[in-house]
Amino acid sequence: MPVVNLSLQVLPVVSEEKVYSIVDKVIEYIKSTGVKYVVGPMETTMEGELDTLLEIVKKAQEICIKEGASRVISVVKIDYKPEGVTIDEKIKKYYV
Repeated sequence: MPVVNLSLQVLPVVSEEKVYSIVDKVIEYIKSTGVKYVVGPMETTMEGELDTLLEIVKKAQEICIKEGASRVISVVKIDYKPEGVTIDEKIKKYYV
């Protein structure tokens, strides 16, 4: 299966002061999976096999609920091409 990029933005429905701590827990989980990832100001982009990344998305929802969210709104973007696509090929020119 080709390598794809998947960007995830989770928006847990909680009081404003709890949002960042819950998002931090999701990012900690992503880090623990061993997939390549880049944290941005609005979303986290991951690189890996699509099935693996979709499982991470599913777990992210569960983490938000476990941490007290009554609801989770998520935005998922997937960049897929049969030969694969990497984070580096998209952004390396910006990091000399």
